[in-house]
Order: sequence, then structure tokens, then C-alpha cells
Amino acid sequence: MIRTFTFLLCGCAAGYAETYTLTLRQAVDLALRQNPELTVTRLDEQKAAQSVRLAKDPFFPRMFVASGAAYSSGYPLTIDGNPPSIAQAHAVQTFFNRIKTYEVAEARENERTTLIDIDIKRDDIIYRTASLYLDAERATEISEFVARQIQEFEKIHEVVSARVAEGKELEIEKDKAMLNVARAKQRAATLNLDRDYLERSLAIVLGYAPEDAVKISTRERGAPQLPASEEEAVELALSNSKELRRLESVLTAKGYTVKAQHASRLPQVDLVAEYALLTRYNFNQDFFRRFNQHAGQVGISIKIPVLSGTGSSALAQQAELDSTRLREQIKSARGRISLDARRSFQELRNVEGAEEVARLDLEVIRKTLDVTLAKLGEGRAALTDVATLHTIENEKWITFYDAQTSRERARLNVLRQTGSLLSALR
Repeated sequence: MIRTFTFLLCGCAAGYAETYTLTLRQAVDLALRQNPELTVTRLDEQKAAQSVRLAKDPFFPRMFVASGAAYSSGYPLTIDGNPPSIAQAHAVQTFFNRIKTYEVAEARENERTTLIDIDIKRDDIIYRTASLYLDAERATEISEFVARQIQEFEKIHEVVSARVAEGKELEIEKDKAMLNVARAKQRAATLNLDRDYLERSLAIVLGYAPEDAVKISTRERGAPQLPASEEEAVELALSNSKELRRLESVLTAKGYTVKAQHASRLPQVDLVAEYALLTRYNFNQDFFRRFNQHAGQVGISIKIPVLSGTGSSALAQQAELDSTRLREQIKSARGRISLDARRSFQELRNVEGAEEVARLDLEVIRKTLDVTLAKLGEGRAALTDVATLHTIENEKWITFYDAQTSRERARLNVLRQTGSLLSALR
């Protein structure tokens, strides 16, 4: 009974699986809207905004209203520093506090750092989406090609089998033709497994369920705008680098930490106001000749640090050491980003050359096959020669598809290094 229920449940789940056919641009747009990791980072953005509000809280007026009851005998004692009263109100607002001011500036800079982190995560999601899309596209193209290849090999196997039956070919030629069919079918099965995995992986990145799949659209897309030279690529990479912006933002925040600790020796000024509705019972004529039931005061509270200890100085030194470390990290990051930009541009030119070689290699084997087919018609070539050339041609086609995928991936890498990935894909 339990197995039957489980089988029905799995069947229902499979019945609700969806298949979506998307272009690369549509996939990128969906990833930006629906990716679960980006959704989590947006929560971090909201949390950082609330941290700024928390840091600004002392500069907004706060009011407390309180009341209570207690038995009193003899001289009216104070409770928590206040005389016995029916109701009390206390308001305070920070007017001048450099420590708090720098803490607000630091919180704002931390919010900016969080926003940069979100941009970095967004670019990573876009790159993953595009990479999975290219891999799925390659698997789809090769799968379709191998399906046609199987049909060709089956036809060749039929012809070879007929010639073997007529005594015009050796038996081993029939076995070779059958081997080519079996190899092609095995390759097709492997490619179908890879394509299914890539399509489901792409669906997960786009925020769909694991049972769903994203099919590749065959619609043509234009080539992205790329830097014209290595130097332009390096310049774009340095100017658009979110990693450098993040490190600079963290360095700025540490600077505010240092200033806040140095400001601990400065005076602090608060605006205060108090009101109390006193009780007459404890303020009789035995203790006070004049009594006013309403008591209040408005003024300022000034605190001047005299001895602040060594804690502030130690914290300031720690922040300055962190700032020094961050400056070294920025210097190292600039060198690494420049090198990576140059390398990605050089790799693009290299794979473009490899693609041209693969295209010429394919063109040569296709012309060779045409010549062999013509010789076969004249009786000057064997059918096995044609079958062999067909096999070689198919491998050259796959090599050419791989070269095209490598070129597209290299373009993506250049766009990622130069910070132009999102604008190029949208």
C-alpha cells in the first residue's frame, strides 16, 4: 500500500513538471528576478538599511512615560533618582556626539558595501546562467547532429550488409559499420543525459523546481560588444571592478571607525526634558512650605570625558591596522584584475584562431568527401572509404561545435572581467 501511494505521488509530481523554452536574454532576466540566492541577498540589503536606521536612532527624540506606586514613611525619598510622583515623562535627544555621527557614517558605508556584494552576486548568477545555457546549447546541437549521424550510419550499414550478402565486401566491413552505429547511439545516450542534467540545472538557477527543465531556443543572437584591445580591456576591468569598489568601501568604513574612537575624548551634548506630576501625600507642610504638584525642566546635558582609559586607543590602532591591510589588498587586487583582463582577452583571440582552424579542417574533409563520392560513382573508390570519411567528417563537425562554444565562453569571460556582462546580455 505504501509503495503504491509513493508511486502515485511521484507520478503526480512528474505530471506537474514544466518545460520552458527560453532565449539567453530571457534566461538572464528570469535569473535576476527569480534566483533564490539573489532573493537572499536582497534580504541582506534590507538588513543593512535597518542598521543605518539603528545607528541614527540617538539623534531622534525619545520619550518615556512612567508611573508607579510605593509606600513612603518620613521624608519623601527618591525612586530611581526621581521624587515620588503620580506620572513622569522623560525626553532625550542627542545633539552633539561625534562618536555616534561617525557610527552613522560607518553604517551607511557598510550599506554601500552590502549593495556592492549584491552586485557581485548578481554578476556571478548571470555568468552561471550564461555558462549553463551555452553548455546546454552545445549538448542540444551535438545531440541533433549525432541523431542525424545515426541515420547515416544505419543507411551505410544497410548498404554494406547488402554488399556483403552479394559477396562484394568482406564480413568484417559489416561488423565495422555496425560498430559505428553502436558508437553513435552510445554517444547520443551520453549527450541526452548531459543535456537533461544541464537543462534541469539551468531551471534551478532560474528559480524553477528541480523537476522542471529549460529548453534552448534556436533563435539567433547578436555578437556582444567587446573591447577593441588589451589596454581597453584592462582599463574597463579596473574602472568597473566591483571587487575594488568593495575593498575601497570597507576601507572607508574602517576610516570612520578610527575617527569614532579618536572622538571618544570629545564632549557629548544631549537635549533633555523632564516632567513629573507629584503626589501631595508625601509633600506636606511638615517638610515643605511651598509645594507645586507640576514639576518640569528643559535643558542640555553635557558630558566631558576626563579619563577614557586605553580601550578607545586600542580599538583605533586595530582599525588602523585593518586599514593598512586593506590598502595592500587593493594594490594586490588591481594587479590581479589587470592580469586577468589581459589573459581573458588573449584567450579570446586564441580560441578565435582555434575556431578558424576547426572550420578550415572541416572544410578540407568535406571537400575530400565530395571527391571520394565522385570517385565512388566512377568505381574508383570503395564504399568503406566513404564510410570512413563520413566518420571523420562527423568528428570534425563536433570539434567545430566545441570551438564555437569555447569562443562564446571566452567572450563571456572577457565581458565578466570588464564588468560589461549584464549590459551585453540584456
